Amino acid sequence: ATLNHTQNTNTGLINMTLPNIQGSMDRIFPFAKNDGAKKGIIKNINLSYNLQGRNEITTNDTLFGKAEMFDGAKAGFQHSIPISTNFKVFKYFSVSASTQYNEVWTFNTLKKGYDATEDTLVSKQINKFDSYRTYNFNATIGTTIYGTFKFGKDAKIQAIRHVIRPSVGYSYTPSFDQYYDPIIIDANGTTKGDYTRFENSIYGAPSRSFSNVMTINVTNNFEAKVRDEDDPEKPKKVMLLNNLSFGSSYNLDTNLWSTVSMNGGTTLFKDRLSLNFNATLNPYAIDEKGTQTKDFNINEGGSLFRMTNAGLQMGFSLSEKDFQKTEKSSSDKKENEPKDDKGKTGKDVFGNTDLNNNEVSLFDTKKKDDESKEIEWYASKLPWTLRIAYTMNYTNTNRNPEINNNSLMASGDITLTPKWMLGFSTGYDFANKGLTFTNLRFERDLLSWRMSFNWNPIGYNKYWSFFIGIKSSILSDIKWDKQSLPNRKLR
Repeated sequence: ATLNHTQNTNTGLINMTLPNIQGSMDRIFPFAKNDGAKKGIIKNINLSYNLQGRNEITTNDTLFGKAEMFDGAKAGFQHSIPISTNFKVFKYFSVSASTQYNEVWTFNTLKKGYDATEDTLVSKQINKFDSYRTYNFNATIGTTIYGTFKFGKDAKIQAIRHVIRPSVGYSYTPSFDQYYDPIIIDANGTTKGDYTRFENSIYGAPSRSFSNVMTINVTNNFEAKVRDEDDPEKPKKVMLLNNLSFGSSYNLDTNLWSTVSMNGGTTLFKDRLSLNFNATLNPYAIDEKGTQTKDFNINEGGSLFRMTNAGLQMGFSLSEKDFQKTEKSSSDKKENEPKDDKGKTGKDVFGNTDLNNNEVSLFDTKKKDDESKEIEWYASKLPWTLRIAYTMNYTNTNRNPEINNNSLMASGDITLTPKWMLGFSTGYDFANKGLTFTNLRFERDLLSWRMSFNWNPIGYNKYWSFFIGIKSSILSDIKWDKQSLPNRKLR
């Protein structure tokens, strides 16, 4: 439970939350023994409980402490009970199902009606207890299919393995029209629409969005077994395509398909090059005005799908360690350039370009002991890194194909000495035909202190900043930070 008070001394506005309550219960399996195996649809049923409660007061400082400060108060509770289970059918298919029940208690509702005297629509807040309930349902069934294509032990590529993970899902959310009432807004008594008395409640109103959708997703994975020239008896695995997925949905209410989304990615050249691509495919045709119709594109003389959007992202990274001839294990190579699950490097393509956050250092503070020895100069090897990225995006929604994003970006760092670091980032936008954000970075490690200088030399966002301060977080306030105002004057 928390209490919060915010006051603006200029406007006199006061916002208070007195109190804000949150509570939750651990997940339980009501039909399974505590020490027993949870197998089957019944024993795997699990549920939990979450509670939120809030009382908000918005008033003015002239009314603070008076009874009038509670006139606009809003209070309520929200209860949520998620229930789920998972089980197998026909030995190879995994099924998961879930539902969520929500109940909202509110002490503030709204009453709307037509006032004949004022000839207008009036609203009145009703301060009494009321509640509404909502729920939804989701289910998914999927399996994994393995296929291996063998080419022989004497071939360079001995085998290719293909893993397919298809899944079919169903989602249902009803429309809660029972919480909506008709509203009359003119003297003739014409019904113009409806409203819900909960639209002013603290946790919002129940949704009227009806959803009855079936989803289809297919994920593919390709890898090869390649003969190792150094050890022919132990072939090595090479990832060809670590992700190629297709997804779409079918609306059972409107009998219409959604667009097909395609995503893929892989890494090449010993994980130095990351490649990701995506596309959006529309199965329906468009008329002369560019409006989508309910007719399939192939039935109107076109292709099976219309590609309305496509994107390509590539990233390439190099460092001086890639040119060293010393033998390293595969685990050491991964440590040299950490990557996430999509094959991207841990640093952004622009490196450290957050000019306002001077607490971020270009130096690696987690160097090994043998690398952190203080020496005056490097002999002949200067540690460096270079990162290059290319991004392209294509759109064609209404027969107007356009490449609206086409840029090449580069960034890098070089350590002149163990205490001096230089860095840069720049790029070129082929679509707009100009240089993108360009930044130069200089940094000096002063043992207990750190000094840095950032400079944007070109463009209408010319900018520079200088910082010197103590590294320790306890003494972080001992610093000198000087920066110029950005020059945003258009040329």
